[in-house]
Amino acid sequence: MIKLLSMLLAACLLAGAATVQATVTLESFTFDTPQQEDHFKNLIAELRCLVCQNQSLLDSDAELAHDLRAEVYEMMQKGNSDEQVVEFLVARYGDFVLYNPPFKPSTWLIWIGPFIVLLVALFLLWRSLRRQQHMPQHEISEAERKRLEQALRDNNRENSRS
Repeated sequence: MIKLLSMLLAACLLAGAATVQATVTLESFTFDTPQQEDHFKNLIAELRCLVCQNQSLLDSDAELAHDLRAEVYEMMQKGNSDEQVVEFLVARYGDFVLYNPPFKPSTWLIWIGPFIVLLVALFLLWRSLRRQQHMPQHEISEAERKRLEQALRDNNRENSRS
């Protein structure tokens, strides 16, 4: 009976914790139209969570993401345009807050870096293949071939015994 009560109590605590977690992570913003809600979600989907870094503000559950979503919501409610919201966040946090940072001197490495790495990898592959082509190919002698065949036969016999 005590075991049943303790299991029931544990289940209630887990259900309560899940409810508390849901209220913490799910923010309820009110919008006049579904289009406004979609517009808000699209905007925060284009902004990077500065804590998670691989998630957008829409997807992140980090505390900073909650705060930034609330700030974006307030700015939109005040009538700020998307550009104004983005400019504010970039001025505050830098281009890193954008999933698609602009192409400018401070972000050249972000845009060109993968191509540089690809070119270096292709060059190293090409050089390796050229070296292999220029390496002399050694043919084995008849005596070496017979010795290898004998070793293989001996190995096969040992494997068939075990």
